Amino acid sequence: MTSSETPVSSSVPVADRRRWFALAIVMTAAFMDLVDVTIVNIAIPSIQEDAGASFSQIQWITAGYALAFAAGLITGGRLGDIHGRKRLFLVGIGGFTLASALCGFAVNPEMLVASRILQGAMAALMVPQVLSIVHATFPARERGKVFGLFGAIVGLGAVSGPLLGALLTEWNLFGLAWRPIFLINLPVGVVALLLGSRFISESKAPRALKLDLVGVALVTLGLLMLLYPLTRGRELGWPLWGYLSMAGALVVFAVLVAYERRKAARDGSPLVELSLFRVKSFAAGIVVQTVFGVALGVFFLVWTLYMQIGLGWSPLRAGLTGVPFSVAVSVAAGMSVQKLVPRFGRKVLQAGALLMVAGVLLYVAESDRYGLRITSWQMALPLVVMGVGMGLIVAPLTDAVLSEVPREHAGSASGLINTVQQMGNALGLGLVSVVFFGVIGDRLTPAQVGPAFVDAFQHALLWVAGVLAVIFVLMAALPKRPAQHTEGAAEGAPAAEAREPELVG
Repeated sequence: MTSSETPVSSSVPVADRRRWFALAIVMTAAFMDLVDVTIVNIAIPSIQEDAGASFSQIQWITAGYALAFAAGLITGGRLGDIHGRKRLFLVGIGGFTLASALCGFAVNPEMLVASRILQGAMAALMVPQVLSIVHATFPARERGKVFGLFGAIVGLGAVSGPLLGALLTEWNLFGLAWRPIFLINLPVGVVALLLGSRFISESKAPRALKLDLVGVALVTLGLLMLLYPLTRGRELGWPLWGYLSMAGALVVFAVLVAYERRKAARDGSPLVELSLFRVKSFAAGIVVQTVFGVALGVFFLVWTLYMQIGLGWSPLRAGLTGVPFSVAVSVAAGMSVQKLVPRFGRKVLQAGALLMVAGVLLYVAESDRYGLRITSWQMALPLVVMGVGMGLIVAPLTDAVLSEVPREHAGSASGLINTVQQMGNALGLGLVSVVFFGVIGDRLTPAQVGPAFVDAFQHALLWVAGVLAVIFVLMAALPKRPAQHTEGAAEGAPAAEAREPELVG
């Protein structure tokens, strides 16, 4: 260890102060990412009207971000392990801020889609470092509390995004219409960049790793071959090449696994650390995260389209309607990690899945009963039930997936978690073409739009309920009780992998 490096145990009072400042900064970055997704959803109808974007371009404004995010997350996580998580975090948040400016000043839908893809790529550098920095900075006994805070941030982001997007769109600041929903990231990003450079301690893998460029190419190629046809399939009439591409993606992933095994045996620096999948909590959690992402990807986009285009509501009314859901997510997320999971274990997550199923089915019933006359308060009960269910899942699931991961592979594991969630989200956005737009006719009169969107919303929600039921079944593979953290690594991991990460500065 060089003179510029400080072990974890030294300067405890200073370290304690710095780590909580660091937590606030990385949580702000996570908050930016969460808000950016929800804020765009609520403004989609306004973007469509003001920028003249087609339905396929609207899908690409959301799916393009998700595609770039998913394709780059594993690489972003590994780059943090190699070159330093603080360094990659700062590069990511700086690039994310710049891409937000390009989105805000986009002159046409094509530039907006391209800027969103860049924004997703920069988020792929930034977001994996959030969990990695937490994992490397906080001892195991404190991580439950930290992930509880993370769950609350998820809920707060879900609250703030729609409301902020609705208000900024309604206010039409300086005649900029929807553009301030992106430009608001600029001051937040600059402040996070300045404070992050001061308060976040550098950390990286304790042994030298190399970037696996072949692995990067295979992961990116496989994800694009899978997700691109799903996103554009309906628009292009589901061509044969799309099915061949999705089938080919499975071959690419099989080649990736074989290559990564050889790479690990040869020099110990694979992009995807396959040994992580021998940790039961990690492997089971990854599957649940993927399917959960599918459900959320479908729900949030069709929900926005249903309220604003189908029911004809303003962005502000749609944003306010979502407040009960978001508050319920935030409150339940904090309670689940701190109080419920330590006592009841896996049953809390399973209860969350069942509550979400119940909330979705209740929403279908309310929508069917009231049709176009439905009011915000009539949606409140199903949204609260769904929100409580989601809150019981989001925070403890992240903790369960990472709890037994060796710190040496924190970046790789965080990248995988975020990748599969975003891959699921992108799959869900792609499925919107099938389960929502596939139910709506191509040529609708103004009088037909409302009823068609209501029917399509109910159809899509039945799919969401089915996916959530699958999640309930998959959760049986999760550990019954929270893992007993040991400051080290997964059960059975070598002692060399259980070392503290190297902290610099």
